[in-house]
Amino acid sequence: MTSTFTGPAGGSPAAAAPPAVVAAEVSKVYGAGDAAVHALRGVSVGFARGAFTAIMGPSGSGKSTLMHCLAGLDTVSGGRITLGDAEITGMNDRQLTMLRRERVGFVFQAFNLLPTLTAEQNILLPMDLAGRKPDRQWFDQVVDVVGLRDRLSHRPNELSGGQQQRVACARALVARPEVIFADEPTGNLDSRAGAEVLEFLRSSVREMGQTIVMVTHDPVAASYADRVVFLRDGEIVSEIHGPTPETVLDRLKNLGA
Repeated sequence: MTSTFTGPAGGSPAAAAPPAVVAAEVSKVYGAGDAAVHALRGVSVGFARGAFTAIMGPSGSGKSTLMHCLAGLDTVSGGRITLGDAEITGMNDRQLTMLRRERVGFVFQAFNLLPTLTAEQNILLPMDLAGRKPDRQWFDQVVDVVGLRDRLSHRPNELSGGQQQRVACARALVARPEVIFADEPTGNLDSRAGAEVLEFLRSSVREMGQTIVMVTHDPVAASYADRVVFLRDGEIVSEIHGPTPETVLDRLKNLGA
């Protein structure tokens, strides 16, 4: 089963905008012959610009594989993926590296902060590596939205887990990526710290127009999104707009998660 793009509920401007990233009949096969594993089976889906979308499904459903293909971290076996005006399927390694550096942001379960750098230095590190000067006004706005103004001189070991993940979120935002891909961003956090990070991600969409695609197994985390897309056995089988923890959990139960 495939799904076509629809925007977030509520008639927001994002609903009328072209999607930020699109998968068209995407398949992904690992191995060959009898050992072949079909991780994705003809997935067609779009993700709204300026919206927060969660991807969910049972273990082995293909949700992380889909996100990795969308972000150019993994290749597809068939179909096309388009990010903005760029078709990323068929790009070589150098082109993909440039695309990820200039147009995509990442937030992972592990914070991936350098312990010897301050919070500010960690936030600015990707831009430093790319030889780009930060927009200080934008940097200040990101820092204020994420609530780290009084923690910029602190190193990771002086920050809580939630603060470290907010540093990672700010690092993803500061380069103004077209899309941020978040893979289980609250997986290493307690419920309070996780809520802090999710509130920040949601406010970055509401206040800054950011586009976020998040993989999660947590119905509460998914309820922060505008829309939840559900996978099972490598296919999109359902979606919810305006999710709540209860509606997400009910849908997951029906999927056998």
